[in-house]
Amino acid sequence: MALKLEVFDTEEKPTKTQTVVLDRVALEDEKLASYDTGYRAGWEDANAAQSDDQTRIGADLARNLQTLGFTYHEARSHILKAIEPLLVQIVSQLLPEIARETLAPFVLETLMPLAEGLGDAPVTLVLNPAARAPVEALLEQATGLPVTIEEEPTLGEGQVYIRLGSVETQVDLDKATADIAAAVRGFFDLPGKDRPNG
Repeated sequence: MALKLEVFDTEEKPTKTQTVVLDRVALEDEKLASYDTGYRAGWEDANAAQSDDQTRIGADLARNLQTLGFTYHEARSHILKAIEPLLVQIVSQLLPEIARETLAPFVLETLMPLAEGLGDAPVTLVLNPAARAPVEALLEQATGLPVTIEEEPTLGEGQVYIRLGSVETQVDLDKATADIAAAVRGFFDLPGKDRPNG
């Protein structure tokens, strides 16, 4: 059965009415074409909206990460400024004291392998007079080696020269302490961007 549709044009035409006749198959084809066109338009709108959302989310994420980065660096900077005086005091006052207390065990630790390798060679220690008592006491308790101690006031309290025959070794805790102190001070003197891991 054919469908008859009336056509309404805005142009003036003879008073005769036109009628368009479409069969059912043509009408179904038109419906499918309209549906496909609408579906494609909806899909394109959805893709555009999704793309806009992803762009906005990416921009928000970048902004939040940048804010977080600034917050992290500001917090790190404040923490470093707060602990700087403590670390400087530790390396200036506590570290030298620890070095003085550990000088005698360190000399013993350095001396024993040398003494074993050289047998009966005479042992001479050259050290600052202030370091003599603790070093001498520990060596008397820990070894039966005959040790000659020579005092040298120009040496630092953390410096000792150990001579076994023709072999000489130096223990220099003063230099080690100074190197550690310089490294700590140098860390705080660096601009933030040049610090390792920061």
